[in-house]
Amino acid sequence: MRIAVGIEYDGSDFSGWQTQHGTRTVQGCVERALSKVADHPVRVVCAGRTDAGVHATAQVIHFDTPARRPMRSWILGANANLPGDVTVRWAVAVRDDFHARFAAERRSYRYVILNRMVRPALLRRRVCWVHRPLDPAPMAEGARHLLGEHDFSSFRALACQARHPVRTLHRLEVARAGDFFFMDVTANGFLHHMVRNIAGVLLAVGSGERDPDWVRELLQARDRTVGGVTAPAQGLYLVEVGYPAAHALPGADPPPRFW
Repeated sequence: MRIAVGIEYDGSDFSGWQTQHGTRTVQGCVERALSKVADHPVRVVCAGRTDAGVHATAQVIHFDTPARRPMRSWILGANANLPGDVTVRWAVAVRDDFHARFAAERRSYRYVILNRMVRPALLRRRVCWVHRPLDPAPMAEGARHLLGEHDFSSFRALACQARHPVRTLHRLEVARAGDFFFMDVTANGFLHHMVRNIAGVLLAVGSGERDPDWVRELLQARDRTVGGVTAPAQGLYLVEVGYPAAHALPGADPPPRFW
């Protein structure tokens, strides 16, 4: 049986998603918990690997098992064996052709910025804090240059191992609500650090350090060395993974807003 699972986690105390020897990872915690429920070793495949400090409200994984358990038992059993910063939200049986990574048609992230003079205490590991005043209008203007299919070499990490740098951005919006800025981005896939690099560029535009046309110039340069800084990990959330309707997976909850 193949089972798909929806997971949320606070990435603050993890060395990212992927299992690494000697470090605490989300994958390691999830596999240990599911293995106890299954009573055999479980290996999972995720929709998108997240870096250290990055959070998720809607990560999707799948695993194969000969064990027969009610879906409720997979959920409650896994959560009984998971630490408090990881939660299984749902579990459903899926067809054998479902693949958490390769069946995904789109992925959505939200980047959360707290824009005020003083640093946060309660949200210090949940948002990106920027003390300089930001203007959402030029940020939105710069973001429009990135919509559509492009070579995003200027927005990928230098160590990115993706086979090609072309991705299609379906949505990139910047909205303000009080002291909070939200950057919402949806694409068919993302390069390593791509969202955080986009956020870093738009922060430079929003602060007046750069002009909105700079975003277009960076895109056309196809050179990461001329790009902006990589925004901090703690403001980033994986908020949705979209699959064909035939797989009938539960929908994602609205992304975090913090008030």
